[in-house]
Amino acid sequence: MTKNEMLQRTKSFALRVIKAVQALPKRDDVAVVLGRQFLRSGTSVGANYRAACRAKSTADFINKLKIVEEECDESLYWMELLVESKAMPAVRFQDLMREADELLSIIVAALRTTRARSVSS
Repeated sequence: MTKNEMLQRTKSFALRVIKAVQALPKRDDVAVVLGRQFLRSGTSVGANYRAACRAKSTADFINKLKIVEEECDESLYWMELLVESKAMPAVRFQDLMREADELLSIIVAALRTTRARSVSS
């Protein structure tokens, strides 16, 4: 996957997160609080990936990608809580959770590759 494809994919993920949060019940305090957390982490994935693309060094790139990894994993956590608290049906997050898993796998692989290359240099 190219950098531009990943930039687009993480932005698309953020837009899908925004729509999912907008669909949460407004009068459910739990949904509002969890949704706000989910909104922050889910939109942060793409923002931090963009920052990683502008890293000043390999070490900076790795550190920024680790933030992307954390935010993506955190997004999965908030979706799990939203489903398990019954604020949103599991089917509503099924595709979004799959996308978060795929993004997380891509980021972890990129971290491994970058670390391996930096050690061998």
